[in-house]
Amino acid sequence: METLNPTPKRRGRPPKSRDEQAGTRQLLLRAGLEVLTEKGFATTGIEEILKRAGVPKGSFYHYFASKEAFGAALIDAYARYFANKLDKHFTNTELAPLARIEAFILDAEEGMRRHEFRRGCLIGNLGQEMAALPEAFRSQLQQVFKDWQMRLAACLQAAQGADEISREVDCQQWAAYFWTAWEGAVLRSKLEQKSEPLHLFARFFLSGLRKA
Repeated sequence: METLNPTPKRRGRPPKSRDEQAGTRQLLLRAGLEVLTEKGFATTGIEEILKRAGVPKGSFYHYFASKEAFGAALIDAYARYFANKLDKHFTNTELAPLARIEAFILDAEEGMRRHEFRRGCLIGNLGQEMAALPEAFRSQLQQVFKDWQMRLAACLQAAQGADEISREVDCQQWAAYFWTAWEGAVLRSKLEQKSEPLHLFARFFLSGLRKA
């Protein structure tokens, strides 16, 4: 009886499964978020991110067409992550609305302290170096800030409904003010490597809101 020859094995690495591909992409994004919350986008090389992720250089361009495409994906990833964090705090009905804002600030402070104040806010960091970044990032960053503002405004409206603040308060304006001042407080805390700027911001924001 004639024996059939076995099918020859393909040389080289076996193709990655869809789960493996997603895992590698997530490793790159996570490494990028770690590096870019500490440093600037323009001054950070791809090699540093690859080293942090433990991924070979050829893999980067398999998942991202360019550094600009990588940056856009990072903004999206960070926006999703931070939106979940905001919802965790701002929609927590176990706390009064203003206490939810205080809880968010304390959580952010704890996160900065855990990383020894080396990391800040990716969106704020990129906004500060916008002159050196691709112009396409501008509208993307603006949309993230608008989303954060909307989520906080909803929490402030809940505070009005709970009679914690006046019905005359313009929730959209106060939410815009919060994020404008918040980014400055985060920057100052990162610069001084201490949490006092965050405490100062929280005290004046909340006391001003209650008196408004």
